[in-house]
Amino acid sequence: MHVLNLGILAHVDAGKTSLTERLLHTAGVIDEIGSVDDGSTRTDSMALERQRGITIKSAVASFGIGDITVNLIDTPGHPDFIAEVERVLGVLDGAVLVVSAVEGVQAQTRVLMRTLRRLRIPTLVFVNKTDRAGARCDEVLRAVTGKLAATSVAMCRVEHPGTRAARTLACTADDADFTARLAEVLADGDDTLLAAYVRDEAALPYGRLRAALAEQTRGARVHPVYFGSAITGAGVDALVDGITELLPAAGGDAGGPVSGTVFKVGRGAAGEKIAYVRMFSGTVGVRDRLRYGARGEEGKVTAVSVFDQGTDVPSPSVSAGRIGRLWGLGGVRIGDTIGEPDGTPPGGGRHFSPPTLETVVVPCRGADRAALHLALSRLAEQDPLINLRQDDARRELSVSLYGEVQKEVIQATLADDFGVDVTFRETTTIHIERPMGTGCAAEILHADSNPFLATVGLRVDPAPVGSGVDFRLEVELGSMPYAFIRAVEETVHAVLRSGGIHGWQVTDCTVTMTHSGYAARQSHAHAVFDKSMSSTAGDFRGLTAVVLARALRQAGTRVYEPVHRFGLEIPADVYGTVLPVLGRLRAVPRTSSPHGASYVVEGDIPAASVHALEQRLPSLTRGEGVLEYDFDHYQEVATPRSSGGERRS
Repeated sequence: MHVLNLGILAHVDAGKTSLTERLLHTAGVIDEIGSVDDGSTRTDSMALERQRGITIKSAVASFGIGDITVNLIDTPGHPDFIAEVERVLGVLDGAVLVVSAVEGVQAQTRVLMRTLRRLRIPTLVFVNKTDRAGARCDEVLRAVTGKLAATSVAMCRVEHPGTRAARTLACTADDADFTARLAEVLADGDDTLLAAYVRDEAALPYGRLRAALAEQTRGARVHPVYFGSAITGAGVDALVDGITELLPAAGGDAGGPVSGTVFKVGRGAAGEKIAYVRMFSGTVGVRDRLRYGARGEEGKVTAVSVFDQGTDVPSPSVSAGRIGRLWGLGGVRIGDTIGEPDGTPPGGGRHFSPPTLETVVVPCRGADRAALHLALSRLAEQDPLINLRQDDARRELSVSLYGEVQKEVIQATLADDFGVDVTFRETTTIHIERPMGTGCAAEILHADSNPFLATVGLRVDPAPVGSGVDFRLEVELGSMPYAFIRAVEETVHAVLRSGGIHGWQVTDCTVTMTHSGYAARQSHAHAVFDKSMSSTAGDFRGLTAVVLARALRQAGTRVYEPVHRFGLEIPADVYGTVLPVLGRLRAVPRTSSPHGASYVVEGDIPAASVHALEQRLPSLTRGEGVLEYDFDHYQEVATPRSSGGERRS
């Protein structure tokens, strides 16, 4: 039995979840196709997903096609939940990118395809909604080829598009236009095939073309395009054939060293953590002890389930190639490696832009403050990019966001799942701070200015852009218990996350511990251990926060705001009207060029100005303007704006 871990990706409302339902029905897993509008789909299991009719969390369903078990992962389409897609990409063997035949290639579609191509994930394109009024199949195919991937090949043609009678006909060896296009695209990626094509295109046997199509699709060099309707089922059988023929099965040695990746963390009915793991090598069984995560934690697996015929079922083990759910790993986090890291695939790390918005979460009842912190911590386990920040001085909790819809979902989840009613402060753009120079500070044990039983010295130095935070030691590792050094390191990261001089997260720096010292365990004569005379980890945490604040103040910091790279397609006759608006929004056009009756403007725009541009664009362009943007870099702010006021230490 082969396994294929398949992702379904799309711009919101392209019909991705409906296609998932149709695939499960075609495979015989479900007897009746659920409706997104009615909230009856298999993969949208959250109450909020059913109410809003959108996918918020990635979900796994399984079905069989011949001797292949397909683990199908349905991902959110709304850009506010791109973090869910981010976590799934690293566990896929292949993907189906869904495009609407009515709306066509949209901004999020292009972002997804760029990422799939960059990660070399084999991808099929399914143009959905061919039965809907306004379906533009030929135009959408041209857009797929022109905007998503030049190496796209239509595998079928559509009859009666835009009507309920729309149906697809598979392209065959007898279709001269199809074989010519296929030979042209495949020859461009295969020198041997190219030589044969140049000699005599007509002499290329169809079997050879088909074999080359499978090879190049699995290598993510060619992207077959299918047409159909998830609602009527038209074209879905052809898509299923393409999935089995053209996408690669999962690899991995079930007898090799254990290696897997956690791409989702849920909680069971009793509140226990459940890790969703894609196994790349080895086998994990019940009662196995596993090391996981960068922290080298260890846990005992208490239960295992694997996905089969639509849902997950209890199993004694999960092996290479499969997706399983593991119980018993209490400290597990999203992104953790299970076992050895060597078996995980390349391309890890961030694939999409980081969130650039932030809001303060305020409990409606003051007594709920502790419950709110616990609830947000639970949500941060499931979505680390929420990036929960706590400001102890102002007693505020902040979360990072991709957009306003995500804020609404957090509010509803806190109320429904945790019984905590909240409001939000105005959404602001996330800035960062970077050190301007070097700063040093130290406090010595038993000094009058030091209320803690500890010695801590720290030096803060600037580091290259994009390097994050690096903690180093200039003291001997054995100079004091490792638990104290670990407390200093953890506090350094926590303090820098919570905010620097201007209240924003500090990054791109190296923090070096230059002094250390502690009071050994001691007590009065014939008495038990007295922590008032002996250092504890709490002493080092408290002192580290004070010393680091002084070192940062000496180093000084600059504030930077996020900047997006944008592409704007507008009617040519409004070009002169739009440019001044871009200037007032601090956008910097880099290039502009005519494209038929349109102009395409590309450049940089501060993230804080994007929403205003989106609001003004319809009236400026008669509703014809199309804006795409993606995070590109941070730029220095001339007049730093504090996150709720300067920090004081």
